[in-house]
Amino acid sequence: MPVDPTCPVCQTAEIICGKWTLLLIRDLAEGHSRFCELERSLQGISPRTLSLRLRALEEEAIVERHTFAEVPPRVEYALTEKGRALLPLIDHMRSYGERWLGGTCANAADEQLPPVAAVA
Repeated sequence: MPVDPTCPVCQTAEIICGKWTLLLIRDLAEGHSRFCELERSLQGISPRTLSLRLRALEEEAIVERHTFAEVPPRVEYALTEKGRALLPLIDHMRSYGERWLGGTCANAADEQLPPVAAVA
């Protein structure tokens, strides 16, 4: 699929359309999560894939990694402001799926994302 580097839709799709990426953003909408928590919530994702997705989202400044100087070390991931700006897209996808595809969220936490401030 040819990608137009000047098209904002193509640019956004290039970042978020990787397998698991939108589900990872959805799960991080609830706040800080540790790697093992994300791995549990995304049943079927391999640790390598999760690590690659998190790293790619960090590089795009969508996810930030917090490392705590503890023994054993603790690492948490959270959405940045840029990442939270993607949450309305996920809300719209949920609404579309419910209306047109008959889908429902299996996880009660999926039904309500935290409120998102308007993005200019």
